[in-house]
Amino acid sequence: MPLPSQPIIRRKLSTEVFDRLKAMITLGELKPGDQMPSERELMEQFGVGRPAIREAMQALSNIGLLTITHGERAKVLQLSPRSLIGQVDTVAEIMLSTSPDALSHLKDARAFFERGIIRQAAERATAADLQALWDLVALQREALGNAEAFIAADMRFHTRIAAISGNPIFEAVSEAMLGWLKQYHTDLLIWSGKEKLTLAEHGEIVGAIESGDPVAAEQAMERHLARSAALYVHQAG
Repeated sequence: MPLPSQPIIRRKLSTEVFDRLKAMITLGELKPGDQMPSERELMEQFGVGRPAIREAMQALSNIGLLTITHGERAKVLQLSPRSLIGQVDTVAEIMLSTSPDALSHLKDARAFFERGIIRQAAERATAADLQALWDLVALQREALGNAEAFIAADMRFHTRIAAISGNPIFEAVSEAMLGWLKQYHTDLLIWSGKEKLTLAEHGEIVGAIESGDPVAAEQAMERHLARSAALYVHQAG
């Protein structure tokens, strides 16, 4: 019986170095905050040239395992949901800018996500959570007329609701989606006077969470997102 024909694939040296360095990190030989060995030390340890080391180190940086600063040794990063999801930021930005339907799909996904998050928040919110949300509403009120500060407080408000879950992945997803949407925010919020409407809706949302009513909280969030979805549009040109 003839043996199956499976060609032997030669792996790049940088791929071998990448796998070894990744194993050193994931197995705990190198811990978050540790400096990586110098390029020369790694060249001697693995018997490869500088290009293979640099390419492997850059690949590790690209997936969030290392931070590389010019003139300093690379450092091992602490992996977190935020750093993990942040790895897709660039791809998400390209997709949103090149796909006609992507922005609409993102707004739909956000609405679906936030409806579930708000129900959980209404069931779990503590007094400290509620105070933090009321403080953010107050911060937004102080930012009336300042578009950048108002939108930043708006993003913090929604991310803080996600944080009530106690699940850092939910918080990171909320932060990421709001960040991707931000570049499509128009001045409509400001010149049409809808800032005060946003404040009223946020107050209604916190009130529903405070009452511990997940149905009312979801309905308040749904109305808010349906109205505010029009604020995020592709700009002509």
